[in-house]
Amino acid sequence: MSRRIRFSSYPQTSMLLLPLYALFCWLMVQITWQYIPWNTDVAFLRIKQEYISMAHYRWAFLLHVYSSILVLPAGFTQFSDRLRLRWPSVHRQMGWVYAIISIFLAGPSGFVIGWYANGGWSSQLAFCLLAVLWILFGCLAILRAKQGAYEAHKRWMYRSFALALSAITLRAWKYLIVAIWEPRPMDVYQIVAWLGWVLNLLIAEWLILRWKNKNTLKTLPS
Repeated sequence: MSRRIRFSSYPQTSMLLLPLYALFCWLMVQITWQYIPWNTDVAFLRIKQEYISMAHYRWAFLLHVYSSILVLPAGFTQFSDRLRLRWPSVHRQMGWVYAIISIFLAGPSGFVIGWYANGGWSSQLAFCLLAVLWILFGCLAILRAKQGAYEAHKRWMYRSFALALSAITLRAWKYLIVAIWEPRPMDVYQIVAWLGWVLNLLIAEWLILRWKNKNTLKTLPS
């Protein structure tokens, strides 16, 4: 006799990680706060003076920076089973906030910024590919939800959010690499442009495969 097929829920995020995640979100807000009021001679824009005079780059940067601060908190709510079961309307609303920002605002503007990334064609390819995949994964997550394929929806959301987390991991890798090896600035850009999101995606795929195997075992005859 076979056991009843039951899809296991995704692991709850440890409560110990919530304060750390909140700290990273706050740090991202502080980074954005540097550009309020609008100033082209501060932080990252100091090394982009040759591009900031271009209207499309300036608007893309503004759109990306100001919209992205909502991505991390909105996306994080999508992985709380408690919130999804007790307040499904909040889960859906926050999901739409995340999707709209990533697909229509932060994703496309990130592609424009990536086109002018430091570090040459390698960095440019990495950031543009990141933007394209982020938009694609978000679209697939919505499509699967509309089709009622909620397990597939979760998997695409995990992939999408893994890319969203590159806002944190890219900076973390940059600080770590500079602190340990002190490479040339352009070398750092070329490394973190790929490392900042590819490793995230590989970890997400490993977790998805692990959970899929666990669910498969539960369907085997007892």
